[in-house]
Amino acid sequence: MTEETVQDVPVEAVPLAPEPTAPAPRRRRTPKQDPLLVADVATARAGVEQIAEPSQIGAGHRVTVEEDRLVVHLFECTLPGYRGWNWFASLARAPRSKAVTVCEVGLLPGEDALLAPEWVPWSARVSPEEKAQEEQDRAEDEAGENAAAGGTGVPGGEPAPGDRAEGGSVPPREGEGS
Repeated sequence: MTEETVQDVPVEAVPLAPEPTAPAPRRRRTPKQDPLLVADVATARAGVEQIAEPSQIGAGHRVTVEEDRLVVHLFECTLPGYRGWNWFASLARAPRSKAVTVCEVGLLPGEDALLAPEWVPWSARVSPEEKAQEEQDRAEDEAGENAAAGGTGVPGGEPAPGDRAEGGSVPPREGEGS
């Protein structure tokens, strides 16, 4: 009888440690539709009218059930520039209560709403030509500031050593005689 070592055993025969598995996600039941909240369109519309003019709330209306005793009423938005957006009012009620409460109101984008593109930093969207132009503009601005400060490009506005005329006099301007 021969004794097998781990080196002699084919790879398929070596049992692997079981991989840890995540617990199976709990099935979530579908929330029950609350007929009282679904039917209370007037309260939802009154809630939206607190933040919008009645003329800005369109005729389109639908309801989504979020949780038990929590629904969201969506109304079409007629504001210019907000095509595809919806006014919303979330309504809730306590268990065994008939009192409906407006929890939140606002404006949400719909499926066909126009949205701004994702933000991209300036450094990632600028072209090499724009960077070169900006550097050139900056150099010109610095040269203009130096000229206004004293004219020679030497910090502090002092004239450069070769800019003074002999004897401390001012050199003649162009077109003036010497």
